[in-house]
Amino acid sequence: MSEREEMPPAEPTRRALRHRGRRARVSVVGVLGELLITAGVLVLAFLGWQLWWNDMVMAGQQSTAAAEISQTWIDADVSNRDPAAAPEVDAAEAVDFGEPVVAETAGESESFAVLYVPRFGADYNRSIAEGIGNDVLNSSRSGIGHYPGTQMPGEVGNFALAAHRSANGGGMHRINELRLGDAIYVQTADGYYTYRFRDLEYVAPTAVDVIAPVPHNAVAAPVDRFITLTSCNPLLSTAERIIAYGVLESWQPTSAGPPAEVAAVIDAQAQG
Repeated sequence: MSEREEMPPAEPTRRALRHRGRRARVSVVGVLGELLITAGVLVLAFLGWQLWWNDMVMAGQQSTAAAEISQTWIDADVSNRDPAAAPEVDAAEAVDFGEPVVAETAGESESFAVLYVPRFGADYNRSIAEGIGNDVLNSSRSGIGHYPGTQMPGEVGNFALAAHRSANGGGMHRINELRLGDAIYVQTADGYYTYRFRDLEYVAPTAVDVIAPVPHNAVAAPVDRFITLTSCNPLLSTAERIIAYGVLESWQPTSAGPPAEVAAVIDAQAQG
């Protein structure tokens, strides 16, 4: 055995021991940090999934509620109709049904209309209720609120609505995608009102004049029939408001059937 092999292993110096201890502490801190980061990522992923899932579930519930109230109006019209006094209307023929019927203002939180916006999806529909509180905007039965004091569907002035974009069903999630001339349909117990999208703008939350009878001109007397859709912007923020304006193009009673663009959605609800 060589002299080198017979020598006992050298004891570690104080500096080496301090270095080992420091490295051990750093290693423990690093592991804990990675665990905390991983846990944070998992929590955020869960919250995101929960938000998306809740949004999707509520959207389905709101759509079902809208289909139910829509079909109730159609069934009531059929049962009350006098066949001799209500000849069939050719959907391809333009018919002037005169001045649109304007209903009385609904009671607080009462659903009184259904909104259809094909740009939001081929099967999009939501019921509209009176008021813009949480009992309406966060409801699984509506999700679209009507600003109290603004006009009703078909009325001269401004029929102004509000909804969330990315929570509680996201009734206006795709409002920013509207294009000039897009149809915005409103159904009530009386019939169908066809509005055409005209303009989009972004304003501060304090810009309440967007829901005036003449938007941005609170002292002017209205002569047109507007619809105004309002929601928060950007997504998942309340920093500003996104506003979409439309103008009434036509109306038709329930007995005339729905506009062709939403007929498939309405026919499907009768079968479902």
